[in-house]
Amino acid sequence: MSILGLSFTLLFVMITMLVSVWQKLGLERDIAIGTIRSAIQLLLVGYVLQFIFNTSNPWFIALILLLMIGVASYHAGKRGKGLRGIVWKIAIAIASTELLMMGLLLGFRIIEATPQYIIPISGMTIGNAMVVSGLLLNQMRREVGSSRGEIETLLSLGATARQAIQDAMKRSVKSSMIPTIDGMKTVGLVQLPGMMTGMIIAGADPIEAVRYQILIVFAFASSAAVTSIILSLLSYREWFTKDLRLLSIEPERKG
Repeated sequence: MSILGLSFTLLFVMITMLVSVWQKLGLERDIAIGTIRSAIQLLLVGYVLQFIFNTSNPWFIALILLLMIGVASYHAGKRGKGLRGIVWKIAIAIASTELLMMGLLLGFRIIEATPQYIIPISGMTIGNAMVVSGLLLNQMRREVGSSRGEIETLLSLGATARQAIQDAMKRSVKSSMIPTIDGMKTVGLVQLPGMMTGMIIAGADPIEAVRYQILIVFAFASSAAVTSIILSLLSYREWFTKDLRLLSIEPERKG
C-alpha cells in the first residue's frame, strides 16, 4: 500500500468525527487523539519489529514480550481497582498463559522459533488474555455485589473464603470465556479473522492462511481458560479483608 493510499484511510476517521458532531456525541477529541496515538504507536512498533526481525536477538524478543505483558496487565488492572496487588496477579496469569502457549507451540514445532512467528502470535495471545482478565474482574465485581448476602452467610457458617466465593468465581470464569467461545462458533461464517485476511491480502495461499488461523483460534480458547482460572485462583482472596469480611468496592463507572 502506498503512502498516498494510506492517507486516504483518514476519510474513515473524518466520517466518524462527522457522525459524532452530527449526533452531538462529543467524541471528536477522543477520536482525534486515538487516531494520532494509534498511528504513532503502530509506526514505532513497525520499526522496532523490523529491527528485532533483522537481529533475531533472543534478549530483544524477551524484552518486547515483557513489555507486552506489562502494558496488558496495567490496562486489565484498571478493572480491578481497589484490589490489592491485582496488576501483579494479572501479570502472573498472563505470563503463565504465554509460557504455556509458546512452550507447546515451540515444543511441538508447530511454529518456527523465529521472531516473525513468536512475537505476533504472542501479541495476539497476550492481548486475548488481557481482555479475558478484564472481563473476569468486571464479572467478579458484579457477582460479589449481587451475591454479598449469600457469601456473608456462608462465612458466618464457618466457610473459608474460597468456599464462600466459589460459585461467584465459577460464574465469572464462565462469563469471561463466553466471547471467545462465541467467536469460535462463528469464525469464518460471520467474520473473516484479521490474521487470515492479512495473510491472504499479502498473497499467501488461503488454505495456509486458514491453518494458521485455526492455530490462533484454538490457542485463544486455551489461553482464555488458563488465564481466567489462574487469575481467579490468585485474586479471589483479595475480595476479602484480612478478617474475612467482604470488601466494599463500588461498581465500575462507565465513561
